[in-house]
Amino acid sequence: MAKLKVGIIFGGRSEEHPVSVKSAREVARNLDLEKYEPFYIGITKSGAWKLCESPDGEWENGNYRPVVLSPDSNVHGLLILGDGSFGTIRLDVVLPVLHGTLGEDGAMQGLLELSGIPYIGCDIQSSALCMDKSLAYVVARSAGIATPNFWTVTADDPIDPARLTYPVFVKPARSGSSFGVTKVSRVEELPGAVETARQYDAKVLIEEAVVGSEIGCALLGNESDPIAGEVDRIALSHGFFRIHQEDAPETGSENAMAIVPADIPEESRLLVQETAKAVYRALGCSGLARVDMFLKQDGEVVLNEVNTFPGMTSYSRYPVMMAAAGLPLREVIDRTVSLALTGKGR
Repeated sequence: MAKLKVGIIFGGRSEEHPVSVKSAREVARNLDLEKYEPFYIGITKSGAWKLCESPDGEWENGNYRPVVLSPDSNVHGLLILGDGSFGTIRLDVVLPVLHGTLGEDGAMQGLLELSGIPYIGCDIQSSALCMDKSLAYVVARSAGIATPNFWTVTADDPIDPARLTYPVFVKPARSGSSFGVTKVSRVEELPGAVETARQYDAKVLIEEAVVGSEIGCALLGNESDPIAGEVDRIALSHGFFRIHQEDAPETGSENAMAIVPADIPEESRLLVQETAKAVYRALGCSGLARVDMFLKQDGEVVLNEVNTFPGMTSYSRYPVMMAAAGLPLREVIDRTVSLALTGKGR
């Protein structure tokens, strides 16, 4: 049987470029080469697309062929450029192993829809919705899911610090990981925190701090009946959880550790999983996602955010939670590819 031609897009122009490269390396290590013929498409920090041998090594500086993903569905794949001529590679499916802006926000998904190539993960609408935390909160609240109290601040909006109950978290409304996030405990800290967030997005989210444990749930499948991985809990020694900003993430965070399975009561674990599924359905997610939440002392579960293509590195939360539930990354890849090809992921 012929192998499936799989395009693996990684890198990208967002601040999460390095994590995307590491995720792609882990996907490459877990790809079943008896089933798949991979084509690695690396996007440099400046936005150049390259057809690489692998995500390893100095691919950004290597002399690899420039390529583009054709929006022409008749091509159904890549255009290889160079020397006044071009060739084509037809792809069966694409794994957009991209994090953050221009990867998880619907931009890449729009190009893939135009190309006609099946792809893993959420569609345009749910990708854009989940990337904008304020809009995700509005939709989640309409579905009866608890969220933090929040305010949005655009470029010209005045801010009245006196209306807030401190501490608050100030963050870019549409950015990945913890880039640009500041915990604000005093009124005088607010302007600087807003300016820090604006380095990543003109739209800023200010939300009241939720007192509770940080909890995550990995999900896989279509929106009607996704599979839930094991729940994890982030144990903090100090400060707040700054995902993907650790000095040496492979050896652990300086202030946080993910406990899998989470050391919480069974009824809380089930409630977290059911709440994560409700969020997944409400926001129209498909394929896979990681839903981050807070578990309050009174047992209430509050939404934090949704990652529509979570990290896939060796130390990332999503593959660890899925492996704890009996689904290693190789099987996760197989299942998401199957969902994409059958259309059941959307």
